Amino acid sequence: MTWADEIERRVRGEHVRDAPLAPRTSIRVGGPADLLVRPADPDALAELLRAVRELALPLHVLGGGANTLVADAGVRGVVLRLPPGLGPEEARGETLVLGAGQPTSRLWVRAHALGLVGMEFVAGIPGTLGGAVAMNAGTRIGEMKDVVRRVELATAEGAGFVDASALGFAYRTCRLPPGAVVTRVEFALCRGDVRASERAMQDDRARRRRTQPLDRPTFGSTFRNPPGDFAGRLIEAVGLKGHRIGGAAWSDVHANFVVNLGGATARDVLGLVDLARSRVKERFGIALETEVRLLGAFPAEDVQGP
Repeated sequence: MTWADEIERRVRGEHVRDAPLAPRTSIRVGGPADLLVRPADPDALAELLRAVRELALPLHVLGGGANTLVADAGVRGVVLRLPPGLGPEEARGETLVLGAGQPTSRLWVRAHALGLVGMEFVAGIPGTLGGAVAMNAGTRIGEMKDVVRRVELATAEGAGFVDASALGFAYRTCRLPPGAVVTRVEFALCRGDVRASERAMQDDRARRRRTQPLDRPTFGSTFRNPPGDFAGRLIEAVGLKGHRIGGAAWSDVHANFVVNLGGATARDVLGLVDLARSRVKERFGIALETEVRLLGAFPAEDVQGP
């Protein structure tokens, strides 16, 4: 019996061997996962976490696939994808508890239905709520740390809520305990004018359509903005806006977005990232840091920095 056989035997849910991951990411790049698992319920998730620990297998969590670059060689071990309804939703006063596998849009849909506001920034964030928490996703009008009160974490020992103050939220950063999986998120919102909230979200969506390349596969912003500046301005200033390597290019709409022009590889994307990092460092003395999470078996020579 192989390790994949053992996982399939022990863990109830969906199992896909050699699962293509490119279609499951927003930039549509990368190779397959050895085994993709979607647990049937919280007990099945707990069993999966125990199994990968006992079998000494690597475990990777894939949310909605935004801000994620999968290696061309794929991902060894188990890739976990949470179903949207893994845990129960709850609404208490101005507090909402939602599943981490839910799309980010679920937050504003449920909030508005209950007359709650304060989460307008999520209109500009793709992916899942769990992924948004893991990177403290946000826009110019807010970020996840502004509305997250507690996070439910699952480990091989069980699941429980952790206060947001223990997670080290910072700019595009959240420190989750090793081996822990976000399963539900508790949001603290407020009562307010839902129509005004909807208008603010519509305005934000319109701004994104004008200023971002939403007509092509992309994982969103590639680099974090350095203090007091903008990564897109720096990349444009060194002459890389629109620059192409293979099937990938720095967008000619927003220079901090890599777009897949068709048939891009992870190597193409990393070539653009490394070129921008080196040129900006040489000209401005600024070390750009990526927002993008690398997932899988990347050759060491292709990965040049953070």
